[in-house]
Amino acid sequence: MALRGLSAATLAYCLCSAPMAFAQQSGVAASEHEQAEDASDDAFALEPSASPASPVLSPLSGTRAIAPVPATASRAADDGAASAITISGSATLTSDYRFRGVSQTDEGMAVQGGITISHESGFYVGTWGSNLAGWGTFGGTNMELDLIAGYAFPVGAGTLDTGVVWFMYPSGADTTDFAELYARLSGDVGPLSLTAGIAYAPKQEALGKVFLTGAAAAAGLPDNPGDKEDNLYLSGDAVYAVGDSPVSLKAHLGYSDGNSGLGPNGTSIAPTGTYFDWSLGVDVAPIEGLTLSASYIDTDISAGDGAYLLPNFATLAGGEIADATIVFSVTASF
Repeated sequence: MALRGLSAATLAYCLCSAPMAFAQQSGVAASEHEQAEDASDDAFALEPSASPASPVLSPLSGTRAIAPVPATASRAADDGAASAITISGSATLTSDYRFRGVSQTDEGMAVQGGITISHESGFYVGTWGSNLAGWGTFGGTNMELDLIAGYAFPVGAGTLDTGVVWFMYPSGADTTDFAELYARLSGDVGPLSLTAGIAYAPKQEALGKVFLTGAAAAAGLPDNPGDKEDNLYLSGDAVYAVGDSPVSLKAHLGYSDGNSGLGPNGTSIAPTGTYFDWSLGVDVAPIEGLTLSASYIDTDISAGDGAYLLPNFATLAGGEIADATIVFSVTASF
């Protein structure tokens, strides 16, 4: 898989090297402010906290272009003596659920939430869910439910977070669920937090190029039934904490490389095969546990790029679902 003369492997190395280089030069340990937004991520991702013993559930840019901000506090399972187990989570109301730049709710609102149980050793498990509409729905409850397991540990002055996500669509059509592996490296340089991520889904039928055109998908006549494909997603995120204020500025860049057609249920997590997504935004935390967010999100998927995916790749009104938009959200976390 090549990226305009730059191999995916080289790009992944560059993305993953930058945060560590900055972190090692800074000589400071990661802090609570290091948690950069994904989400992402794609796919779903888990954002490491300052301590590898308590990673925080956060669907960030590695899998989602806009998503709940990481919780900044965690609650011990035992309110008495210090416990080896911590629990953290969040609930979000957002104006649009964008997964790697593409709307998963027909450009409508979504209610999302997640919870993580982590051990002081660095191991954790969690779950995250959202309602769906339009592209990426498979009937049933029209819901995405992600199951996550991973391990976060210090690397130099930074944190490496690795794990696996199982994407589920309860009561949906056959051949919808799939697994994706991820790794995220993060580090701080003063008020600037940097994160580089890679997510890879091995060849699976849910990611296959079953339909070659939207017309074939609409007719239910697969061109290549049973096909299996893989998917790669590379991401880079930066968050800048503005002094002692409750304001943080954030930026995200992602690159997808996968199935360039339509999956077994008429959708694909990399709709046009290869494309970029990016976002610029601001988070404001007026009180502890509450975050207000606004993000400008866009992709390089043009109307012409997505034309062969129609009628699937559009809102019910026929509008684009990967065009530029501003997404607003409010998140309560613990």
